[in-house]
Amino acid sequence: MQVLSVRQPWAWAIARGHKLIENRTWDATYRGVLAIHASLRVDLDSLENPLVRDAGWDESDPVAATGGIVAVVSLVDICTASRSGEPCDCGQWADPGSCHWALSDVRVLPEPIMTHGQPGLWTPAPEVVAALTRMLSDQTVTAGLG
Repeated sequence: MQVLSVRQPWAWAIARGHKLIENRTWDATYRGVLAIHASLRVDLDSLENPLVRDAGWDESDPVAATGGIVAVVSLVDICTASRSGEPCDCGQWADPGSCHWALSDVRVLPEPIMTHGQPGLWTPAPEVVAALTRMLSDQTVTAGLG
């Protein structure tokens, strides 16, 4: 399993199932279980984004926390067409010129697992994996955690 740090409110939008495309400047070969870590830094400009507002951003939601893993998803594909200037049909959350990471099977955690984030994809510490395993009872998700 890998972890991706995402700024709020984007991590919230992913965890609540609104944003199933994550925009990155880079491609990755990894596919599979991906924990979403809400980084300590907040993208303040995005709080005025109509997509975020329409999704119902709520700063009091526990998933709006910073500094911890808030959800687990499946990274199923990465579209690179837009990055090379070609059109794609990745939806309203897809930024032009970015790689579009297609997410599915969102599982919000009952409470954030506090941990330090890192740039890029990163491997969680064993104690974080253990906490995730305890929180997620679905064998299809926990099977990919180790």
